[in-house]
Amino acid sequence: MIKEKGCMLCPRNCNVKREAGEVGVCGQTDKVKAARAALHYWEEPCISGTAGSGTVFFSGCSLHCVFCQNESISKGKAGKEVTTERLSGIFIELQEKGAVNINLVTPGHFVPQIAEALKGAKRRGLILPVVYNTGSYEYVDTLRRMEGLVDIYLPDFKYMDSALGRRYSHAADYSDVVKAAIAEMVRQTGTAVFENGDEDGLMKRGTIVRHLVLPGCVEDSKEVIRYLYETYGDRIYISIMNQFTPMSALKDYPELNRKVTKAEYEEVVDYAISLGVECGFTQEGETAVESFIPAFDGEGV
Repeated sequence: MIKEKGCMLCPRNCNVKREAGEVGVCGQTDKVKAARAALHYWEEPCISGTAGSGTVFFSGCSLHCVFCQNESISKGKAGKEVTTERLSGIFIELQEKGAVNINLVTPGHFVPQIAEALKGAKRRGLILPVVYNTGSYEYVDTLRRMEGLVDIYLPDFKYMDSALGRRYSHAADYSDVVKAAIAEMVRQTGTAVFENGDEDGLMKRGTIVRHLVLPGCVEDSKEVIRYLYETYGDRIYISIMNQFTPMSALKDYPELNRKVTKAEYEEVVDYAISLGVECGFTQEGETAVESFIPAFDGEGV
């Protein structure tokens, strides 16, 4: 949390005085900065539906993964500052545009401000489910500040091996942190609930854990899937993604400078099926394309 001594919202513990204008590891002061607020159609079907998820992309990130597809906002280059009151208004505007939920992307470093904005929006008539969309490098205490405000958690579980966490996210403790964070998310949301009780409909409450298969990391992917299924069974949904897109910054990571092969992805999916995973999502066809990356042009902000 942000205290007089500095910001301790995430496991980076950078301890800077963001309220005084200092910039944290996340790249941000305590002034909320967002790069886009619009209907988004490329989440899991139960999140986007046909009308679109009301997605707010926040600027900054405490992980800085070397393969980040949203680099322009994760490094804080794109976006503009908004007040808490304006953020409440953005949530209401997305609801008026027909969004099926409010989708908060990389919100962890702005949790106190977002919590306040959500409370304000709910007083103004916000009734949509709220989705917390995160890379999962989160403190449990920070997530607890969102209890009662978030209906759906959409966390990543990127890697199990600490060596991968260290190399690609500069966080050797990534898997340990994520395990605790996801446990808190599942505690808050419980077993998934769908509109009209139909799993083909929109999710109203629950946790979907995403795993992006990385080139050459099939065995680690299997460990992630195994841990999630053995720990949570059908209480969560697991989304196995093949959309890894090599970005220009990967010249120092030649092992990642290619797309995931069909054989690699199918091996991970087949493994999940062999374990008994039934509550989940997979991707089909050619999805590793930059069209999945929206324009962070300030729309809706």
